[in-house]
Amino acid sequence: MKLEKLHTEQIIKQFKSLKTKDDLVVLINKVNLILYGDNFISLTVKGLNYYANPEYSDKRYSSFSIKKKNGGERIINAPVSGLMHILKPLNIILNCVAMPHAKATGFIIGKSIVDNAKLHVGKHYVYNIDLKDFFHSFDRNRVKLGFIYAPFNLSGHLESLAFLLASLCTHPFEVDGHTVTVLPQGAPTSPTITNILCVKLDRRLNGLAKRFKVDYSRYADDITFSSNVNVFKDANFLKELNRIIVEDQNLILNDKKTRLQQSGIKQEVTGLTVNTKVNVNSRYVKQLRMWLYYWEKYGFNKAESIFLRDYAVEKGHVKTAKPNFQNVLSGKLEYLKMVKGFNDSTYLKLNTRFTKLSKTESKLEQTLKAWENEGIVKAMEIYKLAKIN
Repeated sequence: MKLEKLHTEQIIKQFKSLKTKDDLVVLINKVNLILYGDNFISLTVKGLNYYANPEYSDKRYSSFSIKKKNGGERIINAPVSGLMHILKPLNIILNCVAMPHAKATGFIIGKSIVDNAKLHVGKHYVYNIDLKDFFHSFDRNRVKLGFIYAPFNLSGHLESLAFLLASLCTHPFEVDGHTVTVLPQGAPTSPTITNILCVKLDRRLNGLAKRFKVDYSRYADDITFSSNVNVFKDANFLKELNRIIVEDQNLILNDKKTRLQQSGIKQEVTGLTVNTKVNVNSRYVKQLRMWLYYWEKYGFNKAESIFLRDYAVEKGHVKTAKPNFQNVLSGKLEYLKMVKGFNDSTYLKLNTRFTKLSKTESKLEQTLKAWENEGIVKAMEIYKLAKIN
């Protein structure tokens, strides 16, 4: 949600004047009023205490797993609706008060994976690093310290508010056989908090990049360096990189996902190719063309059945729900527009075909519905009108 400047200024001013839990509840309710209008559910201090209390922590989240492409599983922790009603406005408050580092691009209003990838276009060497168990690397005490120091400044007599916020934003999980209270993967506040707590990481890695004359960016747990000179096997660079990430910031490198991509082969940053410009891979466009062709040649139902068959093979290990063919195509076209631009010829041609097909399908649905409800005469009237238009 994009806030008006006046709202942002009011939220910052009100946060800086926080003194008690009651003040925090008033601020959260104010943001919920902006989000939902007069229909929002008012939060009370009792409700705030309930969801911040570790004794009730087992009732705050529901967990489920999704399969990864490599065969492993990713655990997602979804806040229950009551807690979400607190975390969603709180996330807006955090975004208003705190400013992430300029080189952070993930989960930041006005930035996307396109902005992240742009920094590394046309380089001879692209070096990707992945941080393991990223959200679980930030425990409640680390989050609390983040609220104590600038820009939140909840120190001294306000430290109890820092602990309260840290308790709301973290959760006890079993990690490697031990119960630890850390940021959940699935809470709306977790990415924002990591961006805040990683300002020092970003500053130091950006300093390292400048020292070796390379470019740097970070999208959540995905770190990228790029250069026209291969400094990525330099012992001094690697030693300092390890010192900053592991020793200084107490984060874990995922060595299995570290890779150096040279020019001449496909170079990717957060799923986008960056060899000569930011782009989707060729397979993405080929699939879109193929599904649109099937729709044009065989009609919607046959095209949808082919799509569902291919989708089950490609995504069945990750998603079990039956996707909506038309919605998926629409979403993929929106993504293509974001990456390539709304004036891109490839996007414009594909979108024109999709729009035409969608209108035809809509008119056909209207005809069949009229036939079912009002008889063939009414259906023919709609059909003839559709042909004229």
